[in-house]
Amino acid sequence: MSDQTLQEYVAEELHWDPKVDAKAIAVSAKDGIVTLRGTIGSFHQKREATKAAERIQGVAEVDNQLEVQILTDKRRADADLRGDVLQALMLDAWVPASVDAVAREGVVTLDGAVEHQYQRDEALQVTGHVPGVVAVENNIQLVPSMPDGPDVQHAIKKALERDAKIEAERLDVETSPGTVTLKGNVHSVYERDAAVAAAWAAPGVRHVDDQLNIIR
Repeated sequence: MSDQTLQEYVAEELHWDPKVDAKAIAVSAKDGIVTLRGTIGSFHQKREATKAAERIQGVAEVDNQLEVQILTDKRRADADLRGDVLQALMLDAWVPASVDAVAREGVVTLDGAVEHQYQRDEALQVTGHVPGVVAVENNIQLVPSMPDGPDVQHAIKKALERDAKIEAERLDVETSPGTVTLKGNVHSVYERDAAVAAAWAAPGVRHVDDQLNIIR
């Protein structure tokens, strides 16, 4: 796929996605790397724009340079924004009470410790939906239990085989205490992210070393 065609496909996907206001987003593509530039109105939209671009076959990486600008009448005082973020986190059953948040000029910093990566991801997702958030710094520490390495390796391989989005026979899984290394070839960012998510779901994982190659 040429750079021009890839650029057009990504731009069309952004306009197609109702969660993204694509009117102010400029798209460029070079050697599989897609760059997004412009100004949007929320952090949530910025993340959705990345997801939309990653869905396109041929995209190897997304460089999201979008700036979030909150309109003056929608800006929030730091204390009010922190209160709304903490309320949203508290109402989410997947986020433990150990997670805390601090807000400064629209930038929310998440701290604390959790046992699973999905809890870190959920806290980031929930925070990004709160009106007035410009950016999120996720400093939540991952402190999981440590099960047996071979058991983790087997569980991850079975998870990869079950996922219809992943051609598991092309992937290798290696484990060391707390770390999973993924090797092999995938056809898209979407497939790579699915494999990485499957690895993160295993108990005891503190780090995923993504060495997967995206074949265009």
